[in-house]
Amino acid sequence: MEYNHHSLEKKWQKFWSENGTFKIGETSDKPKYYVLDMFPYPSGAGLHVGHPLGYIASDILARYKRLKGYNVLHPMGYDSFGLPAEQYAIQTGQHPAITTEENITRYREQLDNIGFSFDWSREIRTSEPEYYKWTQWIFMLSFNAWYNVEADKAEPIKTLIERFEKTGTAAVKAVSDDDIRVFTADEWRGFSTSEQQRELLKYRLAYLKESTVNWCADLGTVLANDEVINGLSERGGFPVEQKKMMQWSMRIIAYADRLLKGLEQIDWPEPLVEMQRNWIGRSVGASVKFPLPQLNDHIEVFTTRLDTIYGVSFVVLAPEHDLVKTLTSEAQRKEVEAYIARTAKKSELDRMADTKTVSGAFTGSYAKHPLTGKDVEVWIADYVLASYGTGAVMAVPSGDQRDYLFAKHFDLPIIAISDTQDITEEADPNKEGRYINSELINGMTYEDAMSTLVKELEKLQLGKAKVNYRMRDAIFGRQRYWGEPVPVYFKDGLPYLIEESELPLLLPEVDKYLPTETGEPPLGRAENWRYQDQYEYELSTMPGWAGSSWYWFRYMDPQNAEAFASKESIDYWKSVDLYIGGSEHATGHLLYSRFWNKILKDLGYHNEEEPFKKLINQGMIQGRSSFVYRVLDVDGKGTNTYVSFGLKDDYNTMALHVDVNIVHNDVLDREKFIASRPEYSEAEFILEDGKYICGTEVEKMSKSKFNVVNPDDIIAAYGADTLRLYEMFLGPLEQAKPWNTNGIEGVYKFLRKVWRLFHDAEGNVALSDETPTKAEYKALHKIIKKVEEDVERFSFNTSISAFMICVNELTDLKCNKREILKDLIIVLNSYAPHITEELWMLMGNEVGAISYQKYPVFNPSYLVESEFAYPVSVNGKMKMNLSLALDLGQKEVEEIVLSNADVQRYLEGKIVKKMIFVKNKIINLVV
Repeated sequence: MEYNHHSLEKKWQKFWSENGTFKIGETSDKPKYYVLDMFPYPSGAGLHVGHPLGYIASDILARYKRLKGYNVLHPMGYDSFGLPAEQYAIQTGQHPAITTEENITRYREQLDNIGFSFDWSREIRTSEPEYYKWTQWIFMLSFNAWYNVEADKAEPIKTLIERFEKTGTAAVKAVSDDDIRVFTADEWRGFSTSEQQRELLKYRLAYLKESTVNWCADLGTVLANDEVINGLSERGGFPVEQKKMMQWSMRIIAYADRLLKGLEQIDWPEPLVEMQRNWIGRSVGASVKFPLPQLNDHIEVFTTRLDTIYGVSFVVLAPEHDLVKTLTSEAQRKEVEAYIARTAKKSELDRMADTKTVSGAFTGSYAKHPLTGKDVEVWIADYVLASYGTGAVMAVPSGDQRDYLFAKHFDLPIIAISDTQDITEEADPNKEGRYINSELINGMTYEDAMSTLVKELEKLQLGKAKVNYRMRDAIFGRQRYWGEPVPVYFKDGLPYLIEESELPLLLPEVDKYLPTETGEPPLGRAENWRYQDQYEYELSTMPGWAGSSWYWFRYMDPQNAEAFASKESIDYWKSVDLYIGGSEHATGHLLYSRFWNKILKDLGYHNEEEPFKKLINQGMIQGRSSFVYRVLDVDGKGTNTYVSFGLKDDYNTMALHVDVNIVHNDVLDREKFIASRPEYSEAEFILEDGKYICGTEVEKMSKSKFNVVNPDDIIAAYGADTLRLYEMFLGPLEQAKPWNTNGIEGVYKFLRKVWRLFHDAEGNVALSDETPTKAEYKALHKIIKKVEEDVERFSFNTSISAFMICVNELTDLKCNKREILKDLIIVLNSYAPHITEELWMLMGNEVGAISYQKYPVFNPSYLVESEFAYPVSVNGKMKMNLSLALDLGQKEVEEIVLSNADVQRYLEGKIVKKMIFVKNKIINLVV
């Protein structure tokens, strides 16, 4: 019987599905292991060979841990809300739920073809009401919570109300908006319901506030920073502008320090950890007020270099700053408004990245320096962001390069801050020197100057010490249709939650998936969609990250209708032991997941501070593009002649991408090339050695480069086990590597070698119950040890080479011993589950039971060498190898060597004058 991957793999995939092989209970007496893949979005394009890399690695680990006696949670589901499905709905009029279902069906088919051991009974989809009911519920928890700075955690909002009723704001230390009111308990009790709700909104973890957002009019929605590239939307390439809108936000800044501290408790790649540290951006400095006497107001700035305050020569506001409108003089209004309009077309990321362009506008107004009382001009510039710090900076041209360039460009004053400074070029604020601008800090160290200045500002009520963060609160609303409805209605202009018993708040039907003619989000098109038939619902939906910020909990208990997961399930599974996914989610999903996890912990729903103990970023599988070379005529125009790679330098050519699926081992299938496009129908070829050799280049895998490889095609040709092994064989999991099918034949041949170990020349199963030899035990236990070490350190690629060596050794030994081969396929099962299931059955074992066998125990005694293969030479010329026991003495060795028939043949009847014997090295016979 030949190895037939087609029928064999479909057979076992069907068996696993019908028998629920990988279905597990909610709890177990076994130790638990939770291995999770990052939530995939089911796009219409389906999977290419780069997508399954992380899934294969997690599946190997999951299967291995089952063999090691763990109760393994290895689930899969879909992050099925999102903009792509909605944009397709806008173009076609088809409901997003339909295209989402079609995409999921395609994904599921492809995932099943690869043979993953997912517990499909736990499949979840963020767009299903049974799931997003609990996403809405978590939002409600956040709305009904505040952050108690003294307790360093979130608490129910009712505890804040109790404090207000007893002591007013006097005893409250909370993370809140800046414009909170100070009131007594009596004043609180005298507030109207609306006044109380308006004030509470300034403390809630989920709150409504005017914010500057990335607004894309063509898509009709707000976009996250990572969805904007060079001022255009990532999807569609539409213009994006900065716009102020009332938006739901989540108070993630309350958790900034805990998010930083938590990074020290988890085993994540250091580059990813550093990305989160930088994104959070904790800075210790001071808040300073620059008075605006004409408005009876002030400009507040945050600075980490308060010691340079005497070098301030102007103040710069973000164009979106609230004070810009009132500060702008009539003479400057036209210029300022024009500048604001230009800035609105840039994203925040573009503004941060543009360090060379100098632009701005003078408001026509002045602020007072808080310590000298001198007038300083107030400008606006796009290098200052409304979302960072206070949206204003004190400009010190002699201490900051960007301020210096701005001052030089607009001919503004540049003030020296130390007596050693040359103000004609950028100063180094860290340079040692005496501060000469004020006797207050003259000659002080940096630390002493900071402390002294803070005290002085506090005395004047114009500043204080402060910790600031680069990270902003997370914008939580999207003006889209295909997302979770926010469970809020409005009464007297204020938001209120619907009743918990009314969850889920379902997405209503709409006639189109576009904003209304009056600019409302698509939900504004729903007819008669009102709370209790009278109150307006929130018309924004939640962002894409909402449903993926807690999904690992739902996998623990996916059918629970009474809770997002039961206490028993959460207590058992606790957190994810291994999470595999891309580093591109560092400052999005991974940050928000940690944030929501901490909210749920604070409010008593679980006990784990961090959701993902260990995380691995799988490297990208890059495409290996193929090229043909079109010959150009004397005028540089393309001909219909194509020259092979090795001869292209003899011609004037143009390289063209060619579909990698019609190229095999760099050789072009010319017939398929001719049939691929009408323009190639009469193509002529200049060949080398009768073949057309293509050029190659490693690039990102994409349709435009014709280098996308469908895993279905690989599976059809070589099988899922070959695909699994080959993707691991390409290189270390964490590293990027090019896809190159040139080596896949070797992996396929390896599996056929494994198959032949179990069969005789006629193709019949032929196993021996004889006791294995030492050499056979040695080959087996080397691979047991190697795979155990490799999987535990996630070095899957090195195991493949070890498997190949082991099978070659057993083949050379003509091993067909049942004891050896049974353990071999248990070890191989995690990597190649289909062929090992079949061989397990052919050995006469219980059908389908291999997944829950015990991983073979490594016995080090089998690797202890008792023999050595001595190279035997005659007069210094090596003739043969002879294996001898290591404990033999020289006399015993001489007797054995001289009596050996092969040795006597090489001696040709000559007398041995001397035998040189070096233990564990050589034997040399001198004749």
